[in-house]
Amino acid sequence: MMDELRELYQEVILDHGKDPRNFRKAENANCEATGYNPLCGDRLVVTLSVDENGMVQDAAFLGNGCAISMASASMMTEIVRGKTRAEAEDLFQRFHEMCTTDEDVDFTDDEDVEKLMVLSGVRQFPVRVKCATLPWHTMEAALKGESEASTER
Repeated sequence: MMDELRELYQEVILDHGKDPRNFRKAENANCEATGYNPLCGDRLVVTLSVDENGMVQDAAFLGNGCAISMASASMMTEIVRGKTRAEAEDLFQRFHEMCTTDEDVDFTDDEDVEKLMVLSGVRQFPVRVKCATLPWHTMEAALKGESEASTER
């Protein structure tokens, strides 16, 4: 990884980890799931308010975990707000691919995914991939009406 990207990765993780955005329960939440990562003990509850048209009106999370999972959850809640269910699920798939594939995939066509590229550094540390993807698995479970999420997919 380039030194600039590594430095940005550290800055973003520290910023969102220390001051997570949307660390609360979503207003009028109608989708909720709990995610747990037994490897490092991360435990999150993701709450979403999705309107009748399938648009995510609010996204938030509560819980505790390592800086990577907190930063990922913070960034995720900022990015999925205003997206449809399908768009949020597509973001999850693209983010998951970015974190788990060794190939360099060009995501510069998508501004939201490009913002998340700083978290792609976790793929160099396989045990940290689950930390970064836990909030996303949990968000996907909430959208599907499932109460629990697993990083074991």
